Amino acid sequence: MSQVALKPLLATVLGERQARPPIWIMRQAGRYLPEYREVRARSKGFLDLCYSPDLAVEVTLQPLRRFPLDAAILFSDILVVPDALGQSVRFEQGEGPLLEPITAQTLGQLRPERVLEHLAPVFETLRRLKHELPADKTLIGFCGSPWTVATYMIGGRGSPDQAAARLFALQEPAAFAALMDILVQASIDYLVAQFQAGADVVQLFESWALNLDEEAFRTQVIEPNRRIVEGVRQRVPNAPIIGFPRGAAGNIAAYVAATGVNAVGLDYSTPLGFAQNAVPPGMAVQGNLDPLRLVAGGPQMEERARQIIAAFADRPHIFNLGHGIVPQTPIAHVERLVELVKNG
Repeated sequence: MSQVALKPLLATVLGERQARPPIWIMRQAGRYLPEYREVRARSKGFLDLCYSPDLAVEVTLQPLRRFPLDAAILFSDILVVPDALGQSVRFEQGEGPLLEPITAQTLGQLRPERVLEHLAPVFETLRRLKHELPADKTLIGFCGSPWTVATYMIGGRGSPDQAAARLFALQEPAAFAALMDILVQASIDYLVAQFQAGADVVQLFESWALNLDEEAFRTQVIEPNRRIVEGVRQRVPNAPIIGFPRGAAGNIAAYVAATGVNAVGLDYSTPLGFAQNAVPPGMAVQGNLDPLRLVAGGPQMEERARQIIAAFADRPHIFNLGHGIVPQTPIAHVERLVELVKNG
């Protein structure tokens, strides 16, 4: 039996509809798990946790010990790429990531040549996970897409409207284009190395695809993601890739058509009927339960999960949330959701 046939989630990404949708959960290794919090307390800092293969393997596997999920996703962060490029990145308790904002004048200080060497511990984590995962579990690698990563690099932190990066792109177009070129190439190299280390599929997290007009979405989201998919597949033929353009809304069809991703992740604001019409028949979709429905649990969660499953019953579908699981999520609710998806 082929490797793909053994892995329902990988087969789904590649276009094979399953009798029931496979399931994984974005941020499934995280603060809602007490065992994760215990490991996090023992680490020197968040980036140290990402760069320690022993600890990163442990936290990656923790959710699979609790729940019969169909995939493990590498424990890491989208900001390891700017860290590897030499930008100052730190994570402060209660504040999230903080970076030294990049400017047109400091862009030349980035060091793309050091990316793969700096990220070597991540590849070691993947190699160990490949060895430890059961044969039917898909191993997911990932990176942040260039626009999303650039919003942090330029703004210095997360923001509700990405105004700093949007203005930078308009006022410093040459510098912005140079930054995107650096991020596209770094992402290609990073993802190819993840495949070489054992990833079965990778996901492009375009977490801040919202707040862009149609033209900016085309140049800042679609085109860089297209270049990444093309660049990865030049070196890893037929590489399975999931794109998650959170907030893409009416741009989903254009994103799917232009980028060449195998599957598209849907955020929880995407109407089910709209997605059915916007995504070509037979293409895999992923999503899209509101994470707060999982927090609340009960009949409303179960009814919405059933609606999502029914809406995509005629195409390849990976059940997931429409964004990452949140720390206050009760473990019992996750258990019930996984049971429902797997057994009805």
